Amino acid sequence: MHILWLNFALLMGSALAIYFSCKLFVNGVEWVGRKLAVGQQATGSVLAAFGTALPESVVTLVAVAFGASETSKALGVGAALGGPLALATIAYATVGIVLLTSRQKLPKTPEICSDFRNLARDQGWFLAIFAGKIALGLIAFAGKPWLGLLFLGAYALYVRKEMGGHRGENEGETEPLTFARHAATPGTAMAIVQTLLALAIIFAASRLFVSRLELIGPALGLQPHLLALLLSPIATELPETMNAIIWVRQGKYRLALANISGAMMIQATVPTAFGLFWTPWLLDAPLLLAAGTTAVAVAIMYVAFRCGVVSRRLLAGMGLLYLVFAGALVALHLAR
Repeated sequence: MHILWLNFALLMGSALAIYFSCKLFVNGVEWVGRKLAVGQQATGSVLAAFGTALPESVVTLVAVAFGASETSKALGVGAALGGPLALATIAYATVGIVLLTSRQKLPKTPEICSDFRNLARDQGWFLAIFAGKIALGLIAFAGKPWLGLLFLGAYALYVRKEMGGHRGENEGETEPLTFARHAATPGTAMAIVQTLLALAIIFAASRLFVSRLELIGPALGLQPHLLALLLSPIATELPETMNAIIWVRQGKYRLALANISGAMMIQATVPTAFGLFWTPWLLDAPLLLAAGTTAVAVAIMYVAFRCGVVSRRLLAGMGLLYLVFAGALVALHLAR
């Protein structure tokens, strides 16, 4: 019992470490984006998303490439499917809930509408890549591992498109760099140092969070695939969710939404490539249930972004899809 409470304490402590290091990270990455003149869309969808997606990508890589058991590989594949699900439901819902509780509304400026159209395009590309990802999980054939290179190439093209995209006006004022508070314009090196240090803390704290969760899960009677699909994705997507909370509270909605969209593109490609390289990549019923829920969630957001009807309540309501998925997954497990 004492060990269980110790693990809970470490779980909460690592969550707090992730939150405060994310505050340091978003402050640093905004300045890095300004120094590179890539615009806030690319700052959120590429720079911030790549940094915060490292923990879950590494979790998948370690599980499938170095895992000594089938259970470990199953956890890696589950994380690769559960990550996009958590982003498409919980992360978007977090943005909506923060908007509602802080009584903020999404502005209807031309810049926001343009970003919504860009995000709709990203959601469309995600659905196309995701469909291919799921289709490969239904069939077995020689040479499948080589297709992982196509997913890595797809993400490289996405990065190239985002980094070469429009460079719109900054959304709100950028707070002084934490490591150089008295400098009106901090040096590029200092901004990079702060960002990398924050990223290292996020990485370490995320690994601690996941490791404690993996110990607590069995203690609560959770099976490995339930843990991989229900709880591990929430843990590994915690940095993106924390970033969304911080940016929304600062009124930087475009950054928050772009960060989620960019992280989803990473989750659709990089962990999938790892899974194809080192596992048979064959999906069972729980994984297909997760995939179906993700596809529904992303399709809803695609239509909402495309039609410009994104609202606080719609975003908050995306969390209901995760609850429906959790209930269906538990029912599926009990029916076995």
